[in-house]
Amino acid sequence: DGKPFESCANYQYNLRIFCLLVLVYEVHVHTGARLGAETDSNVYINLIGTRGDAGKRKLHRSKNNHVKFQRGQIDIFCIKAVSLGDLEKVLISHDGAGPGNGWFLDKIVIKYKEGKEAHEVVFPCNRWLDEYQDDGKTERELTAKSKTFVNENLSQQWRVQVKTDGDSPEPQECKRNLVIYGSKGKSDELLLSAPNPGHVCFLPRAMDEFMVETGDLGDVYKIRVSCDDVPGFEGWHLKSFHLEELHTTQEVNFDCNCWLALNREDKDLVKEFPAVNEDQKTLPVYKYFVSVHIGDRWGAETFANVYINLYGRRGDTGVRKLHTSLAEGRKFQRNKVDSFLVEAVSLGHLQKVVIGHDGEGYGAGMYLQMVTVKESQDSDKEWVFPLWNWLDTHLGLCETVCEIVTVGRRLTSSPKLPEINRKPSGVWIMDITGSDLSKEEDPICLSFIFYGNLSHKKLPIQVTGNTVQIKDDLAGIGSISKVQVTGPHNQLKHPWQLESLHLKHTGTKEEMHLAFDCWFNPNEDKCVELPALYADQEPLPVVEYAIHLHTGDLKKADATGEAYLCIQGERSDSGKRWLNSRYSLITFARGQVDVFKIKAVHLGKLKQVLVGFKSFKKDEWYLEKIIVKEVFYPFSTHAFVHNGWINKHSKKEFAEVAIPLKETSVTPLLTKNIDARSRGRWQTWIHCTRVPDDVPDIEVVVFGSKGKSPAQKVQNLNDHPFLLTVGDIGDITKVSFVLPGPCLRRGIKLHKLHLKDLDTKQELGFHTEAQCLFGEDGSETVTELAVVKPDKPPLREVLYLISVHTGTLPASGTDADVFLTVFGEQGDSCKRRLRHSRFERGQVCVFEMRAVDLGQLCKVLVEHHNVGYGAGWYLDQIVIQESGKPSGQDAFLCQQWLDSGVGDGQTERMLK
Repeated sequence: DGKPFESCANYQYNLRIFCLLVLVYEVHVHTGARLGAETDSNVYINLIGTRGDAGKRKLHRSKNNHVKFQRGQIDIFCIKAVSLGDLEKVLISHDGAGPGNGWFLDKIVIKYKEGKEAHEVVFPCNRWLDEYQDDGKTERELTAKSKTFVNENLSQQWRVQVKTDGDSPEPQECKRNLVIYGSKGKSDELLLSAPNPGHVCFLPRAMDEFMVETGDLGDVYKIRVSCDDVPGFEGWHLKSFHLEELHTTQEVNFDCNCWLALNREDKDLVKEFPAVNEDQKTLPVYKYFVSVHIGDRWGAETFANVYINLYGRRGDTGVRKLHTSLAEGRKFQRNKVDSFLVEAVSLGHLQKVVIGHDGEGYGAGMYLQMVTVKESQDSDKEWVFPLWNWLDTHLGLCETVCEIVTVGRRLTSSPKLPEINRKPSGVWIMDITGSDLSKEEDPICLSFIFYGNLSHKKLPIQVTGNTVQIKDDLAGIGSISKVQVTGPHNQLKHPWQLESLHLKHTGTKEEMHLAFDCWFNPNEDKCVELPALYADQEPLPVVEYAIHLHTGDLKKADATGEAYLCIQGERSDSGKRWLNSRYSLITFARGQVDVFKIKAVHLGKLKQVLVGFKSFKKDEWYLEKIIVKEVFYPFSTHAFVHNGWINKHSKKEFAEVAIPLKETSVTPLLTKNIDARSRGRWQTWIHCTRVPDDVPDIEVVVFGSKGKSPAQKVQNLNDHPFLLTVGDIGDITKVSFVLPGPCLRRGIKLHKLHLKDLDTKQELGFHTEAQCLFGEDGSETVTELAVVKPDKPPLREVLYLISVHTGTLPASGTDADVFLTVFGEQGDSCKRRLRHSRFERGQVCVFEMRAVDLGQLCKVLVEHHNVGYGAGWYLDQIVIQESGKPSGQDAFLCQQWLDSGVGDGQTERMLK
């Protein structure tokens, strides 16, 4: 038929020519968003299918970007090859060698058409191709994860017209993207690029037109427009958008009239706009007030870039970088709350957030307590998203991105009522919302159990529609701590969704909205619970408990029947949790371990487990022990040992035993090994103020578990990174700043010290609050800071009192400058100048020295500058003790001259 072909098969006896179509494979290469993900190396690819492979091809020219393989970028390439059949694998590689030439590949998506069918195949990677990271490989074989057949009849073609305002600056090299939201879904991120080479878009007062393709979006209700954050970008004054669907002639207008710029009032490169239609109400645009709560743990802070995406019933905000905090001081620090404004078209009821950061190594992450979101800065209610876990590649979840589902909405402050109006009594008005029930269906029978700090109360409730209101004073339970829902207690015909429970007290005016958002299914016993949400109180997290039931390896130890358990903790209990489904029994086999998982509001320190068992055959069950593991940081394991029979000689319907806690163990914090290939190269950031005009030479010494680095000059104090090469000194414990020259007139204010290993990506932080290099008055010569590692207290700062005893021999005193270095099991103090003008004969001079804890002291190096008449010195001894501890002095005897003209002529001595 005249179609070209590429291959022919030559057989021994016959020659058969197969005409295979030449297809165009569109290769979408997704470079990851991690720091340093980009590469300028040559990249090669080979597509492998059921009919063979395309051969190794260089990815020459990106269809949509001038510079290929940049961080967070999607590059599109076209490869022509004969039909490869079903694509199964991809070989991807690059030729970059040496540090900095690596590449972090997120995934590859290949799109192609064969006949009338359009195909899309995804090859996930999410790994480095780097000699110095991950496993050191620069070639990977990727396997197809998902294959999609695209129905072209459901695609939509849009004409997009964009107007730029007259005062917009001349366009710069900056990618501008569009996302379209409709009633049936949203589009991919659409790049607004020039239709022809050399054409300049987004000129002042210009209208540009683009053609884009999407799936069937339904009725369009909003768009999101974004610009890349590139250096020197002056902004874009966007006037309007107009969308026209070519097949259905659907037309949508968007009034924009705003700036996308970081140097303008909003300081934002992402904007959302609602559709403006005459026959439809325009959706409001909110500035969501997003607060990120960092926990109170060692190393909880991060210097990484943090991103968030809010999801509601009406779409999402897209991934937003949290740029400018409304709180003072550095962002994302320990035990701090930072708030940000995220502008978006109304999302409706919020459902979840996805939050993450781009820090890679151990210690680069953060301990996130929760996220709260208000519809505006002045709103009196906020949505709550608790996490209470690490976002770190090596700790906790071992992930840097997580999804947090909301537990509900609470008041932002407690109701303030005059004492005369505050009633000591009142009732709770409870509104239960769920999915609709048909008139033919019976009511759903559920139990709502309200736990308080004094007791709990169970309310049986029949749900007859999608909303039910009940009233109860919940007398005697005290302050509500959590609400548990169990059921259904009757036969369901169809699944039913419990959406929320709204509570408001008529007396105290307390109010909370618990978002259960769970389904009750036929033939299923469900138990769900959520914490109470009070203003100014941290909500308890919902924790997953993994329960391991160990049946003994004894004769007739196994049993069949119905079973439940209840975990009791210091805060409350889990309630009865059935281990068998409603219409079936469970068998505990001899020597077997059965694992069950339940979710409950954190119970606090566990005390005991109640186990109930009933066998219709009068089976006796030998329960050896129960192990309960908290699938939640810090991953505690609790052992409840029974080693006994259950149901033996029991006259009750259910034999119940209470098994007390025997022991608890905690999994070590570090759950992944740190890459051991560190070469001791640390990128360093130091930020200081109050720096004198004639900046002095300052040296830095880094101490580790195996030794210390040579002294190296600090290259700058203005937060610009520079390299420290420390060698193989083991785990870093502290950093010392040393002033080799004369003292300063006043101290230098230190705001930030941060280290990052170039090989392992490990990051180290330091507490710099109220820190002045070389003291407030600048009279000290050394300042030390201890490393802060995740959830591990740093070495403490110690004030040492040093008593220097000058001998009583004639001419024992000296006027020379005296220096001291104290050595301990955890390093040394660096060389310190003793601030004293004269060491007189027979005198005891006492000095203070602040240093990171040296551990058990072992020796002291003492020396002086042999300058001037009478510089010789007879030192009797040096006594060192820790301030506040009168006992435990360390004495270092000398009883020798430090004099170039007496004895051995030495002016320095090592005392032990």
